[in-house]
Amino acid sequence: MRDDFTTRSYRSRHQGEDLTYFRICLKQTDLSIGINSEAYAPSLENRVMELVARLRADLETYITLHPVFFSSLVPVPLKAGAPEIARIMAGAAAAAGVGPMAAVAGAFAQEVGHLLEDYSSEVIVENGGDIYIKTTRDRLVGVIAGSSPFSNRLAVKIKKEESPVGICTSSGTVGPSFSKGKADAALVKAPQASLADAVATGVGNRILTEQDLKDAVEYAREIPGVTGVLAIKNDQLAAWGDIELMALDNG
Repeated sequence: MRDDFTTRSYRSRHQGEDLTYFRICLKQTDLSIGINSEAYAPSLENRVMELVARLRADLETYITLHPVFFSSLVPVPLKAGAPEIARIMAGAAAAAGVGPMAAVAGAFAQEVGHLLEDYSSEVIVENGGDIYIKTTRDRLVGVIAGSSPFSNRLAVKIKKEESPVGICTSSGTVGPSFSKGKADAALVKAPQASLADAVATGVGNRILTEQDLKDAVEYAREIPGVTGVLAIKNDQLAAWGDIELMALDNG
């Protein structure tokens, strides 16, 4: 499953058929982006790449000057002159009680999504399982949960009324991202993808066994801005808030 995630082969199973997709890769940033077909143009890819390059340059420069921003597993205060991307990440991290880098994927997806909103009424930006969605129709987001029997069998319904929304997933058994825990999936919804990403990390950090699911969900529900959480470990799950689960037909 880790190889499946690293090669991003899961993307082919979860793309909206009504959209045109393109991919933006720069160093560790690997985005799958879906927009209205009529809105797509090669020049738009260039604009996204320019934004990603600027965000990365700003963040890398700040980290060079303040390495603790990269290494800390707890919130850190911002230094004078911090770029906007660092401010977004630090704010989400402070709310969730985690390190700033726990919000990086969601923050990048969110900022790219904001750019694309000027060109397309439908925007989906996925960054390593962390997703920013703006949509005028209901959509399903599939849940990848390692070796759990729920993996690729469940989806979370995203209603058009809650758009734009971030829906981010952390895992201790799937993908390359660091987690203190062993959750198969810790999924969080929030209006800001940066916040959803940071809180998903916090949820995942709290899950070692099935007995930890309830407390992990309780942690998330206390954070302002979180609208829903789903936690999975083996054959058990716990959920709170605006989480509507749908069965996927993989036959």
